[in-house]
Amino acid sequence: MTDAGSRDERVALALDLLAHLERDELSLAEVVDRIETVTTDPTATREILDEAEKRGIIEREDGRIRTRRGGTFVRFESQVVTREGDFSCRRCGAGLSTGHFIRFDSGELGPFGSSCIRKVTGRE
Repeated sequence: MTDAGSRDERVALALDLLAHLERDELSLAEVVDRIETVTTDPTATREILDEAEKRGIIEREDGRIRTRRGGTFVRFESQVVTREGDFSCRRCGAGLSTGHFIRFDSGELGPFGSSCIRKVTGRE
């Protein structure tokens, strides 16, 4: 899996993703799993976590991350689009004939399979 876009674009996309998580609390590993759908660069991951905390998107304590989303979540009806094609899931790497993409103000993230899209957004 390769990182897409400039560093600033990746940071903005990851911050959007963290701001839209549907779970109130996750382990650091679970949050890093989500960030890795945008970038696998450890330096960028630390930058994203620091910026998310600075902006009040998350709170970190004892290896746990609490989200402070204030009612923001991914609206599957309007923010998730599907496309037919030959894709690989950004989360698990599985081959897909239908890719699910999340549209944020900062850009589009995907493709994901039907179960990984729910995992990435915190629905599962």
